[in-house]
Amino acid sequence: MSFHLKTAATFAALAMTATSVTAQDITMNVGFGAPEDSLYGRFGAIFEELAEEYTGGSVDVRLRCCNQIATEDEGFRAMQLGTVDGFFITANNVSPHWPLMDVTVLPYIFQDTSHMARVIDGEVGDFIRAQLLEDTGVHLLSFGPALYRDFYNSVRPVETMADMEGLRIRTPNNAVMLATFEAFGANPVPLAWSETPTALQTGTVDGGDNGTSFIRDMSFYEFMPNLVILEHFVAMAPLFASSSFMERLSEEQREQIMRAAVDAGNRFSEEVRTETEEVRAWLVEEGGMTRTDPDRADFIAAAQVVQQEVAAERGQEFVDLVNMINAAAE
Repeated sequence: MSFHLKTAATFAALAMTATSVTAQDITMNVGFGAPEDSLYGRFGAIFEELAEEYTGGSVDVRLRCCNQIATEDEGFRAMQLGTVDGFFITANNVSPHWPLMDVTVLPYIFQDTSHMARVIDGEVGDFIRAQLLEDTGVHLLSFGPALYRDFYNSVRPVETMADMEGLRIRTPNNAVMLATFEAFGANPVPLAWSETPTALQTGTVDGGDNGTSFIRDMSFYEFMPNLVILEHFVAMAPLFASSSFMERLSEEQREQIMRAAVDAGNRFSEEVRTETEEVRAWLVEEGGMTRTDPDRADFIAAAQVVQQEVAAERGQEFVDLVNMINAAAE
């Protein structure tokens, strides 16, 4: 082989090696504030598995729990600055940076799981992703699982919204939640969480709402005999990524990372739904609670009044997004 051919072959080999090293060197540090075995950590583990599978290992996802790289309050701004690659952030903690995200905390903004799927997977979800990116420079990779609140009380089963009349319901000191229970016909009582278990046990308040597993973990079933599946509020834990990280990827890798995030969100959402129903079954079968699943039509109608009142205070862009989401339910 001539010197020139040997030289060309050497350069080609070096180029291939360099490309391989560069691909292997792409690391995605993904932060979250909760412990490793939390919902965030479990969602992250699925994303890590799929991202590395879909990219053939060219992107190394590393999960950083427990505020290692930023707190949840700092994470979004850090992605805007490009100092953090990705972060799981509860939707309401995104609102200070992008106020339209507050739409997800409105009562019955998603009327059921099929409505939520049509929003997230359809034109409205695409609009939210595009508008967030345009306004903030941050990518929304996955909305994540829906974490619903269930209602409970010590007075009576709730079969219709009329059964809410007069119930003294503990709520956080949150204007939207107070307005929601008022619209449902109850008497909301704002209480700090530290005061809540005692207030429920002594009858100072008649009931409240929490995530399903929390009702079991706090043993509320011991003195709250009525479990009501309203799913009136939903919490979301989306996965975000910075533009600086996404721009380091090839076009193919970007598609693979986005697909991994969506697939991880879908897979984990199924797990969460299954686990929620298992906890509800436990509360009835082992905890002795009486479960009711009221027709939601009246609750949704009342909630939509609250939605419009809140939206009107936030401006036309917020009103338009609320209306887009509600239209997707039809």
